[in-house]
Amino acid sequence: MAYGFGDMIAKLKKSPKTIVFTEGSDPRILEAASRLLAGNFLKPILLGNPAEIEKAAEESGYNIRGAQIIDPMNYEKMDDVVNCFVEMRKNKGMTPEKALPMMQQSNYFGTMLVKMGLADCLLGGATYSTADTVRPALQIIKTKPGNSIVSSCFILVRPSATGDNEVIAMGDCAININPNEDQLVEICGETVNCAKIFGIDPKVAFLSFSTHGSAKDPSVDKMHNATAKAQAKYPDVPIDGEFQFDAAVSPAVAKTKVPGSKVAGHANTFIFPDINAGNIGYKIAQRMGNFDAYGPILLGLNAPINDLSRGCNALEVYSMAIITAALA
Repeated sequence: MAYGFGDMIAKLKKSPKTIVFTEGSDPRILEAASRLLAGNFLKPILLGNPAEIEKAAEESGYNIRGAQIIDPMNYEKMDDVVNCFVEMRKNKGMTPEKALPMMQQSNYFGTMLVKMGLADCLLGGATYSTADTVRPALQIIKTKPGNSIVSSCFILVRPSATGDNEVIAMGDCAININPNEDQLVEICGETVNCAKIFGIDPKVAFLSFSTHGSAKDPSVDKMHNATAKAQAKYPDVPIDGEFQFDAAVSPAVAKTKVPGSKVAGHANTFIFPDINAGNIGYKIAQRMGNFDAYGPILLGLNAPINDLSRGCNALEVYSMAIITAALA
């Protein structure tokens, strides 16, 4: 298991959490749930038809004894769930008649379990789109006080034969298409907090195609101004920019382009100007740089809700479940 997971598992063994899986009959979910149950540090709640889930587990050979299975179509306390949702959304014209079919969908029902304190966190997206995971989270869990957006980061780990793995954080690569200066500052703060969970001592680079004014463009100004705002808001965190990527990671280039910077040449936490750059950047690192990518890890919510790639495998589900619970 990659860097940081041993510490997370040790903490979870001391204080086990309950995690909702919205796609309970998916073989990847069942394999991950079986492994989590064997480890005895995370309690899965599998959503779906119990007969279908148990049949799928038996056919695949996964032991899910000990997992709680809840069918949103046949939940004995559904009235409580519906009434809670109606109360939350009454200013939006929500009624019990509108709420019931929504609550019978696993993504909404699972998010309500977290909201009502019946689970600590949720992991979805094995078959749902990102939007189908994020939308209920925004409507039900909502953003933390002081946060205006939900953002995301990826944690990238490059294994080493010596065990001294390289671990970096990248944000926002999945949610905000073209964040403004203030949103970039918020993304920076949340990414820094997430990086620390993985043992990263954050050195933050705001990225651009310009280094300290070497090019002129409104997008450069955005990253330059966001850097200054982030430095003012988080004075105890080493933050610098705007940087080209080579200046951020290469000591030789940094010495030439930005001598004297405490971040240049040694950055390990990267803030991208937009989702195009972020999504392309993390995938290049993953596919060509041999990094393992964990995420997108959703940031800024009142409770941990995370999204899987629909192309995920069981190991990625298992890893993301640990990450999600560690954020609880």
